[in-house]
Amino acid sequence: MTTLEAIKTRRSTRRFSDKHIEDEKLDAIVNAGRFAPSGGNSQSCHFIVVRSKKVLAKLAELAQSAFAEMEITEGMYKSIVHSIKASKQGGYVFHYDPDCLIIVANQKDYGNNIADTACALENMILAANELDLGSVWINQLRWLNEDKNLLEYERELGLEENERVYGALAIGYADTENGLPERKPLERTGNKVTYITDESNA
Repeated sequence: MTTLEAIKTRRSTRRFSDKHIEDEKLDAIVNAGRFAPSGGNSQSCHFIVVRSKKVLAKLAELAQSAFAEMEITEGMYKSIVHSIKASKQGGYVFHYDPDCLIIVANQKDYGNNIADTACALENMILAANELDLGSVWINQLRWLNEDKNLLEYERELGLEENERVYGALAIGYADTENGLPERKPLERTGNKVTYITDESNA
């Protein structure tokens, strides 16, 4: 699979099988994140690789509790609205119960924290696709990255005092008939492109 093929065939996976990710594949994916570009080559991302069902369940419990206490306001991002509604109903599992959740943190006062995290996550998403694994970007821990209870638990998992979570990635084998992620590209309906050339400004 070429880089462009990995990009064009990448699709989000939200249903995972019970099959475990091989250690060498997971190591390759994490290293793809570690080799992502960063502002000033700061390399300040912190990858917390969770493969414990107990920890995943606790994270889901804490996130559900936090969202359930929130109220929906006008103009709120639709995915946050969904998280709040689902949490109030109960049984909300924000990470889709994958074999692995890679939490990416960075220094809270660093100006490129979200950008560097995004680069690392995209590298890992593309690596997962090449290795026949499904993945989906997870935002909920970022939305709740100042929640007292989640912060306390994340620090037990290794999050440092000056760090916050800016994204996460759920990874595993897709729960499909052939075990492969869906790879049919979706039609592009947005992401406008404007080309500026010497001729266009003549």
